[in-house]
Amino acid sequence: MEERLRRQLDFALEIDKEKNIFRQTHLSGHGRRENDAEHAWHMAVMAYLLREYANEEIDIARVMLLCLIHDIVEIESGDTYAYDEESVRTQKQREDAAKEKIYSLLPDDQKREFVSLFDEFEENRTAEARFAHAMDNLQPLILNDSNHGGDWKEHGVSAGQVYGRHKKTREGSERLYEAADEIIRENIRKGNLKE
Repeated sequence: MEERLRRQLDFALEIDKEKNIFRQTHLSGHGRRENDAEHAWHMAVMAYLLREYANEEIDIARVMLLCLIHDIVEIESGDTYAYDEESVRTQKQREDAAKEKIYSLLPDDQKREFVSLFDEFEENRTAEARFAHAMDNLQPLILNDSNHGGDWKEHGVSAGQVYGRHKKTREGSERLYEAADEIIRENIRKGNLKE
């Protein structure tokens, strides 16, 4: 087998490990905790479904790719819970090291491409990255809502923290931010989110 194909297949096998990285968010209907691969798949489908609400014209295929690859680094760095301030402080350092290790499995041209896509998402510098971030925020929000705020309650998350995270939602989609605001306000009213 030629070297390029072997490296691509090695990478394909490596990313299967994303299925073993479990997040704090539970599946709808009070299911088990979701894994990173499920989160990425859900975001990608949501992006396609909700693309009409993007603030700017977007390349939906690129948005879906950003959604699918944004958490691959967590195979090495582990999941960083959005509301864990201590873990968030070290997230970039851990993910940069993981990015180098995992994407180095690829042929050099594809490594550069995947690193560039990962950095685009992290830097939130394009319309596509902004819309992908909206999905990254909206997806766990609707799961938390479907579970009566169970994950928020378990971790003592406040409405202010959730609103802080959704600043990036607004950058990608004003309309989806409005929907998120409705969901957040309803969860405050129900006592699922502390003020």
